[in-house]
Amino acid sequence: MSVPSTTRALVLGSKSPRQLGDQTIQYHSASVQDVPLPKAEVVVKILCAGFNHRELWIRKGLYPAIKEGSTMGADGCGIVVSGPEHLLNKRVVIVPMVGWQSHPRGPDGKWGIIGGVSYPTYGTLSEYVALDAKSVILAPEHMSDEEAGAWGVGAVTAWRAVVTKAQIEKGHNILITGIGGGVAMIALLFCVALGANVFVSSSNKQTIDWAVGLGAKGGLTSRPTESWPKDLAALLKEHNLNGLDAIIDSAGGDLLNKTGKILNHGAKVVCYGMTASPSIPLAMPGVLKNIELLGSTMGSTAELKAATEFAAKHHLKPSVSTVLDGLENAEPGFELIQKGRESGKIVVRVAVKNGSKL
Repeated sequence: MSVPSTTRALVLGSKSPRQLGDQTIQYHSASVQDVPLPKAEVVVKILCAGFNHRELWIRKGLYPAIKEGSTMGADGCGIVVSGPEHLLNKRVVIVPMVGWQSHPRGPDGKWGIIGGVSYPTYGTLSEYVALDAKSVILAPEHMSDEEAGAWGVGAVTAWRAVVTKAQIEKGHNILITGIGGGVAMIALLFCVALGANVFVSSSNKQTIDWAVGLGAKGGLTSRPTESWPKDLAALLKEHNLNGLDAIIDSAGGDLLNKTGKILNHGAKVVCYGMTASPSIPLAMPGVLKNIELLGSTMGSTAELKAATEFAAKHHLKPSVSTVLDGLENAEPGFELIQKGRESGKIVVRVAVKNGSKL
């Protein structure tokens, strides 16, 4: 097919006061516009694009290097309509970052997450995306367009936390906090498939029940109470398990002091976000137990490929709770993220492909 010179895209606009809950904040607008489609090695016709909390942070102005006039979206799945023979007409997942191919420690080039920022200059909430061939990977055949469109960011972040950093193995006892989040959800799938005993925390009882349905052994409310550590210890004892070998955390705060007595020697605490507190104190008792506190971020293209191959082998897929039809109907997605009640991913169906499995 002929490649268009322009594409319709959800474009980040200027800031103005907006009421969110009981607060009035400066909030970026977003609108569907025609924008130029540059020449590139590969052009992908986007089928579905997924939301992450990052998109809401950008609208709120709480993210670095925001650029008005940029196309939003970091997750997406589509069909290659122009590119090398081995990719042409193939369904692919957009790699959500550039500049990190395979180095185990961190970026090996000029790094950036796509969508809504000054670099890279493209995003997935668009009818077409022009990019390098190394910025796409083949989509797993067992995933629907909607599932593949919600895969990239959560998968690469969860894989780095679970496999690269925590080094989860069969029989390990794991706590995953904030299980309602997209990364935590995929981390749960990885841990269960690896044969670990997984426990979860959430402020929502229904979300805990949902996680148990996906393979978690049990869970407890994350609302702070004095009995929280004892409740967690009792939950482990109920399943005849001794201590935690790892925690996969997204909140930060006084986590080590709360869990210190039930962390096994050499346990790994991996933090990929700090939604509750910007610090995690490590006191001497943790040092004496050889506890490892590890920061984790999104990972490399190599890690995303490994995560996707693992998902294909074990038929893992993200849970999609809401599908919005068309870029012009994307706005409710931001509102749903703000409310924080979704137990699965929010996806925009940009174009329809025969055989979508949802």
